[in-house]
Amino acid sequence: MPDPAASADLLLPDSLLLNGREFRYADIQQYPARAPQDLNGYEARVLDFVRQWLNGAQEFGLRTSGSTGQPQLIQLKRRQLEASARRTGDYFDLGPGDRMLVCLNCEFVGGLMMLVRGLERRMHLTIVEPQADPLALVLEAVDFDFTSFVPLQVRAVLAAGHVSRLNRMKGILVGGAAVERSLEKEIQQLRVPVYVTYGMTETASHIALRRLNGPTVQHTYQVLPGITVAQDARGCLTVRADVTENQLITTNDRITLAEDGRSFEWLGRVDFVINTGGVKVQAEKVEQVLEVALTELNLSRRAFVAGRPDKRLGEQVTAFLEGPKLTITQQEHLQTLLSQRLDKYEVPRALVFVPEFRTTASGKLDRPATLRRVNG
Repeated sequence: MPDPAASADLLLPDSLLLNGREFRYADIQQYPARAPQDLNGYEARVLDFVRQWLNGAQEFGLRTSGSTGQPQLIQLKRRQLEASARRTGDYFDLGPGDRMLVCLNCEFVGGLMMLVRGLERRMHLTIVEPQADPLALVLEAVDFDFTSFVPLQVRAVLAAGHVSRLNRMKGILVGGAAVERSLEKEIQQLRVPVYVTYGMTETASHIALRRLNGPTVQHTYQVLPGITVAQDARGCLTVRADVTENQLITTNDRITLAEDGRSFEWLGRVDFVINTGGVKVQAEKVEQVLEVALTELNLSRRAFVAGRPDKRLGEQVTAFLEGPKLTITQQEHLQTLLSQRLDKYEVPRALVFVPEFRTTASGKLDRPATLRRVNG
């Protein structure tokens, strides 16, 4: 009689798809000796990482995103990446033969961990170079069980009408940037569970998830099993787990932690607190109200809030809007809505219009670079 285990192994992937081309794992292990000559830079870097992983490399250098400061190169051990992949695989019941779409930048932890999850769980990997609508690069007949998007991609795939394809998945992660309220509303049309992630390079990707849709929608992040979180004296999140080599990681993220230590509300970054006239204003709270107001006025555009030096107040709460200057009437309507919904110290005292925001290599808003450009 045929061996069922052997038959199952025949169905497991011995190759991956990268930008529509098949690469056998046996050949990747000998990369670049057996690689095509017409690879672009991104393809070459993806194949080089997979080669290292298949050949048992034990340490990997990863760059932080640089969204709140200069990007840094940090070293993560293989066992940290394996622990993170195992935790996500168990949570979403990902296993051999499942199909994963990898469409995040694999040079940063979000995309790289998608590769690791697929390799560790023996999944079929379809990798496409990051773009707004990655599903446009894949045949309509091809379905996937799991993927991870940045918010920009979620908007694009929904606008392109891929709802039915998405609903055939087991789960979708959204990370890399804040999920705006307007996008959360769009996500409600999906039946597939969609989760926004909380994590960082230092924790080998996410350590907590928040469900965005369905009957079990969540307003706080749920800490994954095996992760220990707490607060420091500033009220900022600390993390200790196998993904940190059991070293304590202290973040600059202000949180409200549940009594059982298994969930938390993210309040904003401590370095995004604006001290105006002795009153501390959390920039992210003002940004949420600003986004809703812009949407209501049909003025949807990227925006953020930061403090600018002020002789009298110390810092002045200022809203930075991407794109052309609003009309006087539009500015007045916007300020009226903000005044109605924010405390008086939280209301931006100025609107600054920036032709185009700066972004990091991973696609995140680069606040420091944008502010340097404006204040230049």
